[in-house]
Amino acid sequence: MKVTRKTHQAVRIQNIIFTLLFCSVMGVLAWLSTQYTIQSDWTVNNRNSLSSPSIELLKKLSTPVEITAYATENDVIRQRISELIKKYQHHKADTSLTFINPDTRPDVAREEGITTDGELIIHYNNRRESLTALDEQSFTNALQRLTTSEQRWVVFLTGHGERSANNDANFDLSLFSDELKRKGINNQPINLIESPTIPKNTSLLVIADPKSALLPGEISIIKQYVTSGKPLLWLTEPGSTHNKNILNDLFGISALQGIVVDATTQMFGINDPTYALVTEYPNHPVTQQLQAMSLFPGAAGLKSNDNASFTTSPILSTLERSWTEIGDISGDIQFDNDSDETQGPINIGYELTRKVTVDGQLSETNQRIAIIGDADFLSNAFLGNGANLDLGLNLVQWLNQDDNLIDIPAKTAVDTSLNVSQLWTLIFGLGFLIVLPLVFIATGIIIWLKRKKR
Repeated sequence: MKVTRKTHQAVRIQNIIFTLLFCSVMGVLAWLSTQYTIQSDWTVNNRNSLSSPSIELLKKLSTPVEITAYATENDVIRQRISELIKKYQHHKADTSLTFINPDTRPDVAREEGITTDGELIIHYNNRRESLTALDEQSFTNALQRLTTSEQRWVVFLTGHGERSANNDANFDLSLFSDELKRKGINNQPINLIESPTIPKNTSLLVIADPKSALLPGEISIIKQYVTSGKPLLWLTEPGSTHNKNILNDLFGISALQGIVVDATTQMFGINDPTYALVTEYPNHPVTQQLQAMSLFPGAAGLKSNDNASFTTSPILSTLERSWTEIGDISGDIQFDNDSDETQGPINIGYELTRKVTVDGQLSETNQRIAIIGDADFLSNAFLGNGANLDLGLNLVQWLNQDDNLIDIPAKTAVDTSLNVSQLWTLIFGLGFLIVLPLVFIATGIIIWLKRKKR
């Protein structure tokens, strides 16, 4: 075809139009990429995506979620937090994440009660939840608790020298009470002599080491409360003889003689052998997330007797090297086989569950009771030791039926590893190092000879 001046101009115009259209399309695509995102998870079992229960929960959230991460300048921790939150931001765009370095803002960290590097504070709908475990199940359950409109009221029994939830003495529980409020859990004291009934909106009754005996009328009110299927947390101490019959009659739990001791606590810088340590925990909602040991000063050993009403299981046990010391705690102490002392491990915490009948119908959920042989671990003086605070909060949430609100299925990758025996390793090595090079050389020689004959 003959190229004329007219055809040359037509081709130039076509090229200009094509270039303009191409640039326009690229511009539109670039703008669309800033407005919309498309993600696809091709990993086995979609391990990098949220599970369907988490996505369904996010769809129900009507207000923004604000997350503050108190993390030091540690790239590993911050990246792990960012990757977790991005999964939620993909399905809920109004989820915000802010990092604060607790080293540079210790005042803010102290006010928020931050205890762990990488701890998250989640705000939703004027409610607050703190979180130390960085995994989907923990985060989703924290959101689920924040969406619960039902108010939780923890009632502390008073009038018998119990640990007070309002006073600031070392043996009282005001710091633990403050932490409950941070979790959105209200609490109040109750004196059954002044008000001879437990409020109906009580979600949990706490009896924290009464120093004097409960009156028969008070015992009757507590029995009625337990019979109705409500949860109870009872904290007892060594030598608490006034109310030991109540524990045995209601729950089949009795205290061992003496006080739990561990003469090897000096290895941890503790000179007092009456500090019982718990370093291993059972797979239980109360303890399965605990990462550190818990400390129990002056704990009582507990024993479960036959009780057909409840299913009883230990949740806190001391080390094997511990025992219950009956004699004086002075000088060099050791276990005495010829006495009534009990060799460790010693159970110092039990959980009790049972099905109850409410209004003539069998309840769908189990009644939950927890009995702990120590009240000091939640006191103002010892709450910050080890995992004591987390243990106390987990106990309250479990008793309030707030544990495992959403069960996130585990996402595991299939086994893609290749196990090769030593013989096949030798065969593969010889094949790649000797056989394949010889084949290539022979092939090259054959091709060269064939071309030479032409």
